Parts: sequence; C-alpha cells; structure tokens
Amino acid sequence: MTSTVSAADRTIRIASRKSQLALVQTHWVRDRLQESHPSHQFDIHTMSTQGDNILDVALAKIGDKGLFTKELEVRMLSGDADFAVHSLKDLPTNLPDGLILGCITEREDPADALVVHEKHQDKQLATLPEGSVVGTSSLRRLAQLRHHYPHLTFKDIRGNLNTRLAKLDDGQYDAIILAVAGLERLGMGDRVHQVIPSDVSLHAVGQGALGIECRDGDPEILELLQAIAHSATTQRCLAERAFLRSLEGGCQVPIGVNTSIEGDQLTLTGMVARLDGQKLIKDSLQGPAADAEKLGEQLANELRNQGATEILEEIFKEIQRGS
Repeated sequence: MTSTVSAADRTIRIASRKSQLALVQTHWVRDRLQESHPSHQFDIHTMSTQGDNILDVALAKIGDKGLFTKELEVRMLSGDADFAVHSLKDLPTNLPDGLILGCITEREDPADALVVHEKHQDKQLATLPEGSVVGTSSLRRLAQLRHHYPHLTFKDIRGNLNTRLAKLDDGQYDAIILAVAGLERLGMGDRVHQVIPSDVSLHAVGQGALGIECRDGDPEILELLQAIAHSATTQRCLAERAFLRSLEGGCQVPIGVNTSIEGDQLTLTGMVARLDGQKLIKDSLQGPAADAEKLGEQLANELRNQGATEILEEIFKEIQRGS
C-alpha cells in the first residue's frame, strides 16, 4: 500500500493499547514527534487487545501470536491508523504482510526488578525466606529464578502494573517481579527494591525499548519516525530479535538475552531454560554491531548445538498440555 498523501497534509493517527503504561509510552512518542514536526497533528486512538481482556489465564496458555498487538495491526492495515506504539518485547519477531518495524526508540534500563511486600524490606531475592511466594507472569523469569532460587514458590500474576502492585500490597504475594523500565516510566521507580543482575535473570528480547510498527510502503511516515530512532538500541534489539526468531521462540517462552555495544562491537548473551529451572543453557558472542542480525542467528545456532531445541520442544508440549 503506497501513500498518495504527504504526511504534512494529513493528521497522523497513532494506535495504542488503553493500559496506563501503554498510554504513557504513546504520549511520550507523540510528544517527541510533535517537537520534531511542529506543523503536524498527531492523534492517539486507543483500543483493547486480547492480552488486555483475558486476565484469568496464564499468558503462555493463551499463545502469544500478536497477543498485545493484533487489534492495533488490523487498524493499521485497514488504513484507520498510521502507526502503533508497542513495548518492543510484546511485538512478535515475524510481522504480518504489509507491516514493518518502523523504528526503535532509545532503551530504558532493560533489567528485571524485585518488588517486595513491606514485611520484606530488609530482604533481597537471595535472602527471602524459604517458601516465599513470588509473582510473575513470565516463563522466562520463572525458569531463571527457579534455577537460582529453588527454595522459593512461584505463582502466576496477571493484570496491569497497578493491579499487580495492589495484589502484592494486599499480602497475596511476598514479592513480584516487574520490569524496571515500566516502573520508571510510570513514576514508580521507588518501588524497585532490587535490580536483578543479569547473571541471575537475563531480560526479555526488546525489553525497555519501544517499537513503532507501521505500514510498509508509507515513506512519509517512515521518515517522520526517524526523529525518535536510536541507532545503538536498534542494533542491540535487532540482534536480540534475530536470536529469538531463529530459535522459533515467542514472547512467552523462557528465552532471555543481554546486549551491549562498545565501539563498533556488539556482545550478545542468550539463554534458554527448562520451565523447572533444572537445565539452563547460556552462551555469548561478540562481533560487529553492523552485523547485529547475523550475530543473533549465529548465537541461536550455538545454543541449538548445546541442546536448546530439545528444551524448547519439551516446553511447547508442556504448554499444549496446559501444565
């Protein structure tokens, strides 16, 4: 689909989820674009997604093919929105025909955070009492934390960030695991009790960055979006997404990553773990940042050679059984 109307002659329509965090992120994108393109008008259109509406089932059991993105993508493909703002970690690595990843914004801290009930203010992950109930909806976090802290009890938790914090404060959990970036963006950075180090929990692919999805063949919109693109974050996230895509894993599979760039060299660490935490495979590669996607594919092959395929096949079977 090729645009015949220049961006300067039209109102730019931004699709967003309705959640508080999604709106904070979308308003940030709109405001930055408004600063860069003061002659344009940007309107935000909100909607709920399947992932927002199904709150009583673990994410892994629903499946993750566009769980938080499909409704926004339909809006773009129908021409009712020009681009959508996503937490990049929620955006599948294979996009529908006609849509592309238009840009990636500068990354916030991608680490996971421990948030504790007030009675555990003097504790860290390693010192929580045996049997403490830790809430997370992420199989990636679950597998890694089970690996390192088998004495803890893990329980699924769903809902938006405020709902999860309320359940914690009500005493339903001793602690919960959230993304540092989400807490910071909502002005709740004071709730971060411990930033979990990467040697304990590698973060999700794309975590901390925003991905702007738009129609292929709309050069005016693509040009507009370059005002908020961040080169180093883009290279890091493209390596991570290529790693995930090559493993044929999704957002709800225990695959974790960490990336850094020094000079023109990119270092990518990747992990695949069993759900029970009993087996965890991790390795790293370094190479030119310009070859980010190739590095991701190479690391995926390395982990496959070390047994990642068998682990992932076992996980998919467990999920299909509803375990």
